[in-house]
This record gives sequence, structure tokens and C-alpha cells, in this order.
Amino acid sequence: MVESVEKLDKELFLFLNEQHSTFWDDIMIYTSNKYVWIPFYVLLVAYIIFRYRRQSIPMLLMAVVAIGLADFVASGIFKPAFERLRPCHDPELSAMVNIVKGCGGKFGFLSSHASTSFALAVFFNLILSDRYFIFKIVLIAWAVVVSYSRIYLGVHFPGDIIGGALVGAFTAYVSSLAYTIWLKRYPNFVK
Repeated sequence: MVESVEKLDKELFLFLNEQHSTFWDDIMIYTSNKYVWIPFYVLLVAYIIFRYRRQSIPMLLMAVVAIGLADFVASGIFKPAFERLRPCHDPELSAMVNIVKGCGGKFGFLSSHASTSFALAVFFNLILSDRYFIFKIVLIAWAVVVSYSRIYLGVHFPGDIIGGALVGAFTAYVSSLAYTIWLKRYPNFVK
């Protein structure tokens, strides 16, 4: 069973990884660069502070907890525990992988990009009201595109991405519960 799932994961990776062009190479490198998104994060934090005032304190704190936990679980626990080679380091696949720019560390399961971007997106999807529907969709689409860029660049299998997204969603869920408890316990933080 595990071997058939791994085989499917590798086949899906090869299919998705070969769907590239020189036009998309630079875009995917840009999309995958964590520093490129700093203005987005700054605007998000500024808007949350402007819109939610005091309530933004626990909101942003729990968002950081969700992201930090997601990164720790992916990079600090799963990668060393599973030691699954990245596609670009896999001796069976390395000749077939389209590596656009570098390979990264040796191990790739779970994707930290996927875990942290989904932690952020899912956290705000869980705590914001439905009137932010479009914003919620944009956050999920952003997380999907950032995650897909890792497959495109040849550094993660789809399973790495899916696992990372699930871990990120879980840490977001736990953090959203903590946020809800905080607001019930300290109602003076609510506008």
C-alpha cells in the first residue's frame, strides 16, 4: 500500500514538474521566495491592527503561533523523522526532475512552505466572518500557488505539499480554538 502511494506520488510529481516553460520559471522562483511576500504580510498585519484594534493582539499572536508550530512540525519533526529525499535528491528521479533553481536541503517531507502558508490562510479563514469571503478565497489561492511552486521548482513531491497543508490546517485550527477561548476569557479585547 505504502509503495503504491509513493509510486503514485512520484508519477504525479513528474507530470506536474514537467509542465513548465521559461516564461513560468521566473514567476515560480519569485512566488516561492519567502521574502517577496513581506509587503503582503506587512499589509495584512496593518489591516488587522486597523480593523480590529485591541482584538488584533490575540489574533496576530495566535496567527504567529499557528505558523511557528506548522514550521516546527514540518521541519523540526517530520523531515528528520521520515528522511524522505526531495525529488531533486532522489537517485531514481534526479535525472528526470526539472530543477529550476537549486534543490534545497536533503529532505522534503513535509513542505514548510505548504505548512506555513496554509497555517496562515486557514487560521484567518476560521476566525474571520463570512463578510470576508473574497479575502478568504484569496488567502487559500495564495497558499495553493505558493505550494504548487515547490513542485514546479522540483523540490517537493505532491505528498510533501498535501502533508504540509494538512499540518498547517491543523495548527491553524488549534490556534483558532485558543483565540476563541482567549476572547471568551478576556472579552475586553473585543471591540
